[in-house]
Amino acid sequence: MDSDKLANFIVLDASPLLTNEPSISTLLGKSERLFTVPSVIAEIKDQNARSRLDTISSTFLTIRDPNPGSVKFVTDFARKTGDLQVLSRTDLQLLALAYELECERNHGDWRLRRVPGQKGLNGSPPPKVQSEDEHQNSTQASISPDLSSTEEPPTQDLLTNEAMLSGPIEKPSPNIPNMDSVDAVSTNLASLQVLQLDNVKNDNLEPSKSHVPDSVKADDDISVSDSSDSEGWITPSNLRRQQVKNQNAGTAPSKKIVKTMQVATITGDFAVQNVILQLNLNLLSSSMLRITNLRTYILRCHACFATTRIMSKQFCERCGKPTLTRVSCSTSTDGKFKIHLKRNMQWNTRGDRFSIPKPVSGTANGKAGLSKGGGKGGWGQELILAEDQKEYLKAMQGRNRETERNLMDEDYLPGILTGERRGVGGRPKIGGGRNVNSKKR
Repeated sequence: MDSDKLANFIVLDASPLLTNEPSISTLLGKSERLFTVPSVIAEIKDQNARSRLDTISSTFLTIRDPNPGSVKFVTDFARKTGDLQVLSRTDLQLLALAYELECERNHGDWRLRRVPGQKGLNGSPPPKVQSEDEHQNSTQASISPDLSSTEEPPTQDLLTNEAMLSGPIEKPSPNIPNMDSVDAVSTNLASLQVLQLDNVKNDNLEPSKSHVPDSVKADDDISVSDSSDSEGWITPSNLRRQQVKNQNAGTAPSKKIVKTMQVATITGDFAVQNVILQLNLNLLSSSMLRITNLRTYILRCHACFATTRIMSKQFCERCGKPTLTRVSCSTSTDGKFKIHLKRNMQWNTRGDRFSIPKPVSGTANGKAGLSKGGGKGGWGQELILAEDQKEYLKAMQGRNRETERNLMDEDYLPGILTGERRGVGGRPKIGGGRNVNSKKR
């Protein structure tokens, strides 16, 4: 495994394949294998992306379906995080594939989380598998015992037999000292005593001058200079040493150790990214940087505090009121989901209290009575107050059937001229508006 590899396996969503960011060469340089699911390939309709995908899919891209067990686990996990309602089947298969590859590479799910908000991981890493060489060495060591510990010294009988065969035994002579060596030792001792007496006399005559070897003086100088270095002062004695130290510090910077990930995922879907981080899977951006914190937006009900990730909703799913507000949220590396609210936020109640115009009679087709009623100027006609009203359902069905408008068409008129009751983003208008009470005057 090369040190410049960012991950062993990379799971790709449709966004990097469509935009070609990062490029296939970059992905192959940073990983060993690329994976995706068949439904991602079916989603790509662009001709350029399709031709590029057909070129690399057979050679560099591995298409694999996840197991049903992995899909079920990811679905249950996304249901607990609240992201299941905005995740498609392709997103769930992509998450399941990343989860399955992570378990295969790490021999289990010990580094993942089973439920959202889990404080720790599922367990500790398994013990390292012993290599074959170490296993063979240990096996050989256990089979072949140490000869030095098992061998016994030869007995006295064997020694005597070998000696008898070799010839007559010669008795060793006692250790008698030689007279010449004794005389030489006595002479050396006498000379040493004379040298010691001379040194004592010199010390008594010159007490201020102590006999110190040159090597000891050099060591003292070094210790003094070292102590001055520790204090941080630059002196002529340590100037050269300090220059060399600064030069080495500038030319040899410390190299940061980058750990290679087992499995990483590249996707542009915020809901998929949120589930990946809460599962403790590895997430990469389009610039091949690891994402550790994710910041996105959700809708939160100001009345009952329920949250939803469907940004097109206008009514709360729990209380049914049009009190949804857009708030920011973040997901950390530890899988903690946090909602960021404004301090001392005040709900604007302007336009919430008004008198509903009296209903007017009409025919079944709804044509009669439109010219009259509904308050001054007909502002109360087709007033939407709840999600299950027929006016709201009709407006949503018409919005879904509406095709893309051509601004260069001669018959096209903007909404300010046609009087269409649509809010921001083409959504139906809820209630009477902020200035509803001023219309009565």
